[in-house]
Amino acid sequence: MPLALLALAVGAFGLGTTEFVMMGLLPDVADDLHISIPAAGHLVSAYALGVVIGAPLLAALTARLPRRTVLISLMALFVAGNALSALAPGYDSLLAARFLSGLPHGAFFGVGAVVATGLAAPERRARSVSLMFMGLTVANIVGVPVATLMGQHLGWRATFLGVSLIGVAAMAAVFLLIHPARTPAPASGLRGELTALRSLPVWLALGTTVVGFGALFSAYSYITPMLTESAGYAETRVTLLLALFGVGATIGNLVGGRLADHAMRGTLFGGLVSMVAVLVLFPVLMRTEWSAALAVVLLGVAAFVTGSPLQLMVMERATAGPSLASSANQAAFNLANAGGAWIGGVALAAGFGVTSPAVAGAALAVLGLGVAGVAYAVDRRHDVPAPVHERIVASHVPDQAEPVHS
Repeated sequence: MPLALLALAVGAFGLGTTEFVMMGLLPDVADDLHISIPAAGHLVSAYALGVVIGAPLLAALTARLPRRTVLISLMALFVAGNALSALAPGYDSLLAARFLSGLPHGAFFGVGAVVATGLAAPERRARSVSLMFMGLTVANIVGVPVATLMGQHLGWRATFLGVSLIGVAAMAAVFLLIHPARTPAPASGLRGELTALRSLPVWLALGTTVVGFGALFSAYSYITPMLTESAGYAETRVTLLLALFGVGATIGNLVGGRLADHAMRGTLFGGLVSMVAVLVLFPVLMRTEWSAALAVVLLGVAAFVTGSPLQLMVMERATAGPSLASSANQAAFNLANAGGAWIGGVALAAGFGVTSPAVAGAALAVLGLGVAGVAYAVDRRHDVPAPVHERIVASHVPDQAEPVHS
């Protein structure tokens, strides 16, 4: 991995860890602050709300700044939010700190994706995005389990202090490994960024993200009851199985990035079709322990194959201002999280069975295929060139011998 991309991956690792670790710390936080588990669950929602609001807002406010400066500033906000979480004296202050922690999340991934593509040759752009996102998927394998164990043994406040240190390391990595000359301020400014959002293809790409990844979260939000009540796993083994999801997500992310550099649209359609197949098979696969473990891995692979092509597709349809559109795609991921979890919950509450959220997710994936199909038809009607020709050409492709330190 190029060192500049490693810096982005470190930031993604910290963001992924703090986003998901709260789910494992809910009992500890609830006990310490003398609140109920459902009330503690609002801390997860507060972070997601911060992502949805912060992604487009911070991308717009920083539209005229050099992107390296933006990335460092966003990480500084991330560090402050997690430090305040660790020091929060009560529930209300912790809720506010979690919201603050979520604000830079989407903008960092959005701006980082633009920087990653600018550091790569045109034929390796999707792969570069996938290498940055690898920090997020590896967080589910290593970061979240380790941070959860730290919280259980040293207290949940120690977890957030540890995550703050990851943010400091990410700031240092971005400062040292990404040269300022490679991340100049966008020439278009805020007006260009806002103009890009007037494009119908951009909104169709964002819609594909919301519906397509809603399919994932419809099932994944209820994966624990599926594994315990249907497959027969003990609750103590669920953490290991969730790490298997991270393994599958990492594989899918890397494979998707490589394939998307050759056929972006084909990779997207292939990933969505795979997700339909896996989710339809979930009720069968969840009948035995070994097949349930396989289902968890396959779900991660199928879902994250689509991650890089979706991110790149949004950026390439917003050539006048990719940073805001790219950040908006991260907000779309979180809308998918909330919407998918709600739809899966409706299926569960209706009494259709513990694996019914997966079937609901399959229906969402089919809908995602429909939205992607409409986007393809609109592109053809407007004579949009094939993805390999329409990509934004980097203003500077770094020479291998060029130093990377600032």
